[in-house]
Amino acid sequence: MRLGRIAAIVVRQYYLVRGSASRILPMFVWVAIDIVLWGFITKYLAALTGSGFHFVPALLGAVLLWDFLTRVMQGVTMAFFEDVWSRNFLNVFASPISVPEYLGGLVISSICTSSLGLGIMLLVATLAFGLSFFSYGVMLAPFLLILFLTGIALGITGTAIVLRLGPAAEWFVWPIPAVLSPFVGVFYPLSTLPYWMRAISHILPPSYVFEGMRAIVAGRGVIPVTLALGFGLAIAAILLACWFFFVVFRYAVRTGLIARYSAETVS
Repeated sequence: MRLGRIAAIVVRQYYLVRGSASRILPMFVWVAIDIVLWGFITKYLAALTGSGFHFVPALLGAVLLWDFLTRVMQGVTMAFFEDVWSRNFLNVFASPISVPEYLGGLVISSICTSSLGLGIMLLVATLAFGLSFFSYGVMLAPFLLILFLTGIALGITGTAIVLRLGPAAEWFVWPIPAVLSPFVGVFYPLSTLPYWMRAISHILPPSYVFEGMRAIVAGRGVIPVTLALGFGLAIAAILLACWFFFVVFRYAVRTGLIARYSAETVS
């Protein structure tokens, strides 16, 4: 792998974003709207129940963390879609760039965009609703790391799906976070789920993050072994996603599918 080629992918994304307000505004607007909406919901619930339960760190914190995972995933898929929409994908792989270098560029682009989105969310949540992530202590770092790795794995998987089925299959990618959210317990404990859903939850890394977050808010400690299991599952998800992308890419090259891209067909 050559860092210069990876940097070329990142620089291309930078110029695309820099030259288009329609690409810059969504990084700020949608995350701010999410935090404001859920911030007022949590304030209303806190005033309505008066139970002493801390809704802001529990619910608003969950929204912020889940939005972060979603932005990480979309950072990878959007960078890939830019090449697909502009019919630039063939040009990229006609160059000496390798698949690991291309994926590395997508991941670094996602790091930049998701970090920016996280900063905006933290700023709005802190200034408008008094959410302090210091309440999570040092556990915030592994929480974010697990979510970041999971988001990267989902993003790479999404790009492989589109690479295999064609550009029109991007509509299979956008709902992925929504489909996973009921299983990982973003807003409720996993104990509320039926057994078959809990069985799926145990293999999804974010479920360990949100269970740990609720444990901290409730004044209980997080079991390190449990968090380590979530981290291990996230690493496994990354490796599996990369393997899936390589298999699909080889198939697309061998069958000529990569040269028959059409935004109107799913094949």
